Amino acid sequence: MSPAVRTSRARAQLTLKEPPATVGAKPGGTIARLNLQFNPNSLQLSKTTEWRRTPSRMAGQSALPEFVGSGPRQLSLEVFLDATSTHDNSVEQAVETLMKACVPSPASLARKKPASPWVRFEWGTARTTSFDGVLSSLSVTYTLFDVDGKPLRATCALSVEEASVDPPGQNPTSGARTARSTHTVVAGDSLAMLAWREYGDATAWRAIAEANGIDDPMALAPGTELMVPALGDAGGEEER
Repeated sequence: MSPAVRTSRARAQLTLKEPPATVGAKPGGTIARLNLQFNPNSLQLSKTTEWRRTPSRMAGQSALPEFVGSGPRQLSLEVFLDATSTHDNSVEQAVETLMKACVPSPASLARKKPASPWVRFEWGTARTTSFDGVLSSLSVTYTLFDVDGKPLRATCALSVEEASVDPPGQNPTSGARTARSTHTVVAGDSLAMLAWREYGDATAWRAIAEANGIDDPMALAPGTELMVPALGDAGGEEER
């Protein structure tokens, strides 16, 4: 089978995940998954950068721009839904799944930290359009109805704004972190396990122990909030 044939069979999907409990943490478990009936005809990916330029007093010269920062990626796409050939004969269930991404999740409300689910668009092996984000806009247009007014077809225009950035050249489950984060200890946690999850190296647990003043790595009380530093911020422990 040729690569072109294999690629044509890849189906796009949207996954809703529980928002992180703390800043810098990863999203939680899957809340819902919507397997798209039809792959998008187009995807619009955008990213902004901000520059600052100090005016020059010399009329014949232009001041050099100074890079200030870059904004998150923004992915826009249209999702077409058709229930004319499905057993439930309605597109409202799929629309309700998308609507869940616009309101706080029950778990975040229980933590008294309301946050909407994180959304991830995935399509085969595409990488630039696959990232964790939040739904910044959703617009639904119903285009076909049955005799009872039940919507049978809909076009959903949505935009996903990037919520976290993985270090260049790293995937979400390996490689060193480049920013600080926090982790709340649960029963069964160990520094080695946390180091493996955050750095991809269980032997780097000393960096976390040093950052939190932990003398006994086996004595971790559930509910304790640990600061997880970037390896470069840990006093050079890994370089000695």
